[in-house]
Amino acid sequence: MSGGPMSGAKKVMAICGGVGGAKLALGLSKVVPGDQLMVVTNTGDDFRHLGLHVSPDIDTVTYTLSGLANPETGWGREGETWQFMDSLRQLGGEDWFSLGDKDLAIHVERTRRLDAGETLSQITAGNAATLDIGPQIVPMSDSHIPTIVETENGDLAFQHYFVRERCEPVVTGIRFAGAADASPSPAFARALDDPSVEAIIICPSNPFLSVDPILAIPGVRAALKNHDAPVVAVSPIVGGEAIKGPTAKMMAELNMEVSALQVAHHYGDLLDGFIIDETDAASEAVVAATGVATRLAQSVMQTESDRTELAQVALSFVKDLRS
Repeated sequence: MSGGPMSGAKKVMAICGGVGGAKLALGLSKVVPGDQLMVVTNTGDDFRHLGLHVSPDIDTVTYTLSGLANPETGWGREGETWQFMDSLRQLGGEDWFSLGDKDLAIHVERTRRLDAGETLSQITAGNAATLDIGPQIVPMSDSHIPTIVETENGDLAFQHYFVRERCEPVVTGIRFAGAADASPSPAFARALDDPSVEAIIICPSNPFLSVDPILAIPGVRAALKNHDAPVVAVSPIVGGEAIKGPTAKMMAELNMEVSALQVAHHYGDLLDGFIIDETDAASEAVVAATGVATRLAQSVMQTESDRTELAQVALSFVKDLRS
């Protein structure tokens, strides 16, 4: 990456959820050579719907890095049509989770290949290669680790909470079913033990729903903490609000202060550095007092330029921490 913010860097690992994380992953892909960037993606959102294995975060990252994503929503495919959903609705089928006509293909093919014995890692890598994606997209695990949202209305599978119930139930807790018996995917496991990985970036994804499932896999948090590469997270909270999704609502319901400081506390000693939006400059000293290095940046990524600039800030921060 000659002349870049981390000239001579060997590898960068991004820990990523869906839309918000994919934006920074795209920015990183603009400044890090493809064969040096690994995007480890949450699979706690995965579920079977209409007989199909759906991997929402993997697909959002895949579509984003391939240039196929819907630029208005950040998820799904650009130029999508919905004739399948219209027909399903006419038949009285489950229409609460929308699968576009183009999007159906990846779920059908993934399900076929899983049923034939391939792993989620193999299928994800194959899709990335077919779509000419340079960075490596890696599921956090090849095991099924569904996120369960505990609410005042009872336990809900993640997509039932997030999509069907529109995040309306009050959250009382979160758990990751099967995590204790799971292991990192092979590529992720190798990266956790790879000294050539020189930067670990936790994207501004929901800490509780997108990052915690990854950290819940036995050994992952300790391996990240003990890795020689600095671990830098980008706050998903800006000015007391979530950039995307239900993060702020969940934090309030779990009796947490909705602030960048609380996110830093949540990650704790895992972090070497924490990027805070310029809007929250007044809280930088309080965050720094927790012992983590801080950096201010424009972290709301509305344009591709914003995404690239934030990626450059993150990598420059890592470079400073390494020195």
